[in-house]
Amino acid sequence: MRRKLLWLLAIRAAAATVLLGAGILADVGGPGRDPFFYLLGLTYALTIVYVLTLRRAERHAWLVDLQFAADAIIVSGLVLFTGGVTSQFSPLYALPIIAAGSIRFRRGSVITALLSAALYVAIVGAQYAAPESGLPPARIALITVGLNFFGFAGVAMLSGELAERLRQADRELARTSSQLAELQAFNAYVIDSLTSGLATVDPHGTLISFNPAAESITGVRPSEAIGRHVRDVLQLPDALATELESHDVEPRRTEFAFTRQDRRQIEIGVSTAPLVTPQGRVGRLLTFQDVTEARRRDREARIQQRLAAVGEMAAGIAHEIRNPLASMSGSIQVLRQELPLNAEQEQLMDIVLRESERLNETIKSFLAYARPQRATLKKLDLRPMLHDTTVLLRNSREIRETHRIVVDVPDAPVEVEADEAQIKQVIWNLATNGLRAMPDGGRLRLAAHANGTGAVLAVQDEGVGIAAEDLDGIFQPFRGAFFKGSGLGLSIVHRIVNDYNGEIQVTSERGQGTTVTVRLPATGAPA
Repeated sequence: MRRKLLWLLAIRAAAATVLLGAGILADVGGPGRDPFFYLLGLTYALTIVYVLTLRRAERHAWLVDLQFAADAIIVSGLVLFTGGVTSQFSPLYALPIIAAGSIRFRRGSVITALLSAALYVAIVGAQYAAPESGLPPARIALITVGLNFFGFAGVAMLSGELAERLRQADRELARTSSQLAELQAFNAYVIDSLTSGLATVDPHGTLISFNPAAESITGVRPSEAIGRHVRDVLQLPDALATELESHDVEPRRTEFAFTRQDRRQIEIGVSTAPLVTPQGRVGRLLTFQDVTEARRRDREARIQQRLAAVGEMAAGIAHEIRNPLASMSGSIQVLRQELPLNAEQEQLMDIVLRESERLNETIKSFLAYARPQRATLKKLDLRPMLHDTTVLLRNSREIRETHRIVVDVPDAPVEVEADEAQIKQVIWNLATNGLRAMPDGGRLRLAAHANGTGAVLAVQDEGVGIAAEDLDGIFQPFRGAFFKGSGLGLSIVHRIVNDYNGEIQVTSERGQGTTVTVRLPATGAPA
């Protein structure tokens, strides 16, 4: 509205100026021409008033209608003082009618046309009510009035119709612009929300867009990337960079190493595709992800598969070794009993039998680690299992007079759903390790309690402890720190606890002792 009103004020001032110049040149009105110039002066004065009241006119539409009415009255004054029915200024009525149509649409043009017609009829009627010399015949006056009526009506209908169509076109344009803006905003939100990096390049390989995910992956800000060659920003291999500038290469995916600005090495997987518009191919589209972790997991999975295959083979070999080992051990025992041996030979026989037994125990433990038995699940109470283990320990070869075993359990049951043999093996391995860690004696504490989601088993000793740098490797096979044992006890414990989706935590201080805490869920089959 404000813009339209400013145009109206400018056109009104220009029209008044043109009329002023024409009046001066044509000597309008002869000696009695003063009213003509008074009306033009009034037009200038009203234009100034309209400018001062522009803001109020934007809020109050009736002030705009008042301007058109004033224009029609001023035109009527010009017609009146320049001959009335014979005046050559009657076509000026079209100006306020067209202006009213452009601002107030069909309603404004029709009302202004009716007002103009009424004023024109009043002027002609006043002339013929008091006849003057020089007036055309009444028949001619009626024809002139009729023609002006048709002119007013035609101008009003045409300007109103054009204004209505223009308003409808403006509405359609505004709606389309709004939809386009929403679509552009939506596309921007989609691109910004992508977790994959997205970049577009022109036919020459220059980057023209770089989304936030691309910045997060590469560490390069869009302002630094856009305008540079994609080869330099993404550190593309030369072959891929050359393909991006070729129009005949089909979409493909490749992976390569990338060095971020913080010097961290990552692996990036890039997919490329043509960027096609209605005008044809205009560049390339690149989507990429940080595949460092995925590739690391793939490598670990392949390693685990190879280790599993090796483990299966090793377990088979170990199983086959046990049979001849048992035969050899039995044969040596028979020979020791039947052959006359001196002291040195008996000692050698004892060493062979002892080492054969130790080797057999190692193989048995390895088989238990490599080939776990099928679990039989049932509800178990850890309290009697701890007491049974204590009785066995007190009668085992590991116990010394300086050892003291303490069982700390609550009055309420501490239940888990697990295989009894496996849980007993966990308790036994941890407890025997605790005794071996105390060669000079000390207290071994076996404890258990419920924690709401399952059970917590703790084995605490006052032994030699474990160095901080050795804690990470204590669960690896054959990493035992004691002379006795196979080095597989903690590895078996770790495998069993992991199979039940449990957790195992070791805290130790050199010379102060070690505490092993095992958390097991209340229910759930082993993996």
